[in-house]
Amino acid sequence: QLQAFGGGLVQAGDSLTLSCAASGRTFRSYRLAWFRQAPGKEREFVAHIITRTASTDYADSVKGRFTIYRERNTVYLSMNSLKPEDTAVYYCAATSNEYTSNYNYWGQGTEVTVSS
Repeated sequence: QLQAFGGGLVQAGDSLTLSCAASGRTFRSYRLAWFRQAPGKEREFVAHIITRTASTDYADSVKGRFTIYRERNTVYLSMNSLKPEDTAVYYCAATSNEYTSNYNYWGQGTEVTVSS
C-alpha cells in the first residue's frame, strides 16, 4: 500500500527527492517517516512528519540537508548535499497513530547510492 520511488546513483553534493505514495489512504492524521538501512548496518530513522500539524523531526545526521514534506497521499524526502554515507536503501513508513513511532505500514524500499 506504500510504494517508494526516486532512488538512484548520484555523486556527492548532488540532490535527490524520494517519494512514497499511498494507495487508498489520505494520511489525514498520520505520522509518516523515512528510514534507511546501509549495507551491513541496522535500519535507522531519518525523518518524520505529523500530517495533522506538519511538525517534523530529523536525525542529526541529516538535519539541514534533508526535508520531509507531504502533498495529499504522497510523502517526499528531499535530499541535498548528499554524502557517500547517505548510501542506503530508503524506506517509507506510516502509522495512523500520530503519537507513536510504531509504524505498521512500510514501503518496499528504494536504493540510493552516493559516489564520492
